[in-house]
Amino acid sequence: MIPRQPAREGQIGFLYLPPYRVQGISVAGEQTAVGIPELDIVFDIGLCPRPVLSAGVVALSHTHMDHVAGLPYYFSQRFFQKLPVGKCYCPAPMADPLRAMLKSWGDIERQETPYEIVGLNPGDVIEVRPNLFLRAHQSSHTIPSLAYALFERRNKLRDEYSELPQDRIRDLRLAGTDVTRSIDIPIVAYTGDTELAPFLYHSDFTDAKIVIVECTFFDGEHRDRAKTGKHIHVEDLCPLLAQWKARDVVVVHASRRTMLSFARQRIDEVAGDRASSVHMLMDFRTNRARLEQQTAAEQIVEPPEIAPSETIEQD
Repeated sequence: MIPRQPAREGQIGFLYLPPYRVQGISVAGEQTAVGIPELDIVFDIGLCPRPVLSAGVVALSHTHMDHVAGLPYYFSQRFFQKLPVGKCYCPAPMADPLRAMLKSWGDIERQETPYEIVGLNPGDVIEVRPNLFLRAHQSSHTIPSLAYALFERRNKLRDEYSELPQDRIRDLRLAGTDVTRSIDIPIVAYTGDTELAPFLYHSDFTDAKIVIVECTFFDGEHRDRAKTGKHIHVEDLCPLLAQWKARDVVVVHASRRTMLSFARQRIDEVAGDRASSVHMLMDFRTNRARLEQQTAAEQIVEPPEIAPSETIEQD
């Protein structure tokens, strides 16, 4: 008898959530690596699929094997391909163990692979590129863990000066008066593996444009299993979606034992009117159809507006 071919592994999940791509792999207990190329970041790196290798920043939520095993390969391949040294942010208590792991790989390979590990504590804010910041949040998992939010910091005119003419505002600036205040604009939030915890209701998550949320359990009888492993159950999404304003919520970390059709059904049940804004990264068929629709819509060219031949000033 001719043997069957092995199952195809390693297919990359892909979502286009304008203007960002969310791509990677996330299967509970096996591997999670979720990258956003436009922001030069990958959240977790359980393995290192080629599409996330180009990310200059790795943000580790925790150091379970399925979230960190690809880190040595990431640094090694970037060195091999003559890319700049990547930077890995991680929970502060795990920084030294990660450095020890990478040193051991140097001993094994008999080469000095450059790497940079930076431990973060909850509340730490790092500028990952000009005007783009990464904030660490205290999540709740079985080992030290963090969630992350990427946000832009913008300057906005203070309310008390909003009615002043521009020349008066300029004079105040020249006189040394601080006429602006900084505001943070959350772009992407990543929960990592966690149970329900207060950080999920922080403005970084409630106001983010995209939230990437771990959801491991979908069966109604698995609430206790979710609680024991400190994971999110699909029914936990109901109160979260009531608070999150995100245009798009991306569900990751379903296990291989979970049928996608069943997971999608359960998400639709708890999400209600929000269901169309909740996507599963590893739902290849649905995401491919969505991308085809986006492509077709982009190819529809609207007729240009006809400019008036002359401007008529009204009295």
